[in-house]
Amino acid sequence: MSGGNARILLALALVAVAAILLVSSLYTVNETEQVIITQFGRPVGDAVTTAGLKLKTPFVQDVNRIDKRILEWDGNPSDMPTKDKLYIAVDLFARWRITDPLQYFLRLRDERSAQSRLDDILGSETRNAVAKHELIEIVRTTKDRVPLAEGVLADPNSTVGALVPIEKGREEVEHEIFAAASPKLRVFGIELLDIRFKRINYNASVRSKIYDRMISERRQIAELFRSEGKGDAARILGNRDRELDRIRSEAYRRVQEIRGEADAKATDIYASAYNQSPQAAEFFAFTRTLETYKSIIARNTTLMLSTESDLFKFLKSMKPLEGIPAPSPLGGGDLSQP
Repeated sequence: MSGGNARILLALALVAVAAILLVSSLYTVNETEQVIITQFGRPVGDAVTTAGLKLKTPFVQDVNRIDKRILEWDGNPSDMPTKDKLYIAVDLFARWRITDPLQYFLRLRDERSAQSRLDDILGSETRNAVAKHELIEIVRTTKDRVPLAEGVLADPNSTVGALVPIEKGREEVEHEIFAAASPKLRVFGIELLDIRFKRINYNASVRSKIYDRMISERRQIAELFRSEGKGDAARILGNRDRELDRIRSEAYRRVQEIRGEADAKATDIYASAYNQSPQAAEFFAFTRTLETYKSIIARNTTLMLSTESDLFKFLKSMKPLEGIPAPSPLGGGDLSQP
């Protein structure tokens, strides 16, 4: 091999080595990430948080990329008891980001470890917060939100279906979990941005009891409605009976007034007729006696009369029909037929 070729090969080798060194010493940082440079596994310098082309020591330094974006934590539903001893399945989600990449790298290394740590801390704080509050505090958004209610439920004096007074509400419980978990996550270089209840369900073991209580309350409300209806019905019937009695009383009074007026007019007519002639007087006495007979004599009636009685006068003068005996002079006998 000639000297010229050797120099060419040497130059190519040097260029190749320089290219390898250059490639190994250059790296890029994306806008969505931050970088920790480690040398033999140990962090070197501060975290690189600005995007662009960067340099590092080739071969002995490694690039560890850490996400800079807002990340999601979605916990698994977990059963936990409330203050009123009701087991509920709570499902939460949270948003977080890495604000101290060096501390994060030293303590957790990767996102998988971070998610596991979030499970422990957020799950524990959520369990503590739920155990300190009634179920209604977790279900209702805020203490100022008033549930819609109809009829008896809207009556402030009614105890049926009455809710436990709300002092905080779900938003305040979420703030408590956030305040308790944030300092514990900050030591890992994590900033907790938000945490929310995604879903709250009754545990299967107590769900039937809750439904039974709801059914019982609805039955009590139905009974109240029925009792109110019965009370209104009784009041309406009482008013109807009073109105009927009033109408009947007024009608009876009016009938008696009309009858009194008619009797007075009849008496006047009889009196004027009686005063006109003796025959009219005798006819009047006769008709009045017949009316008396009609009112006191019925079928199978027996009369005991004096012979001087005015009633007996017309009976004595009656002529018997064929086949029917005349009345006894002593006043006895069946006078049901004339």
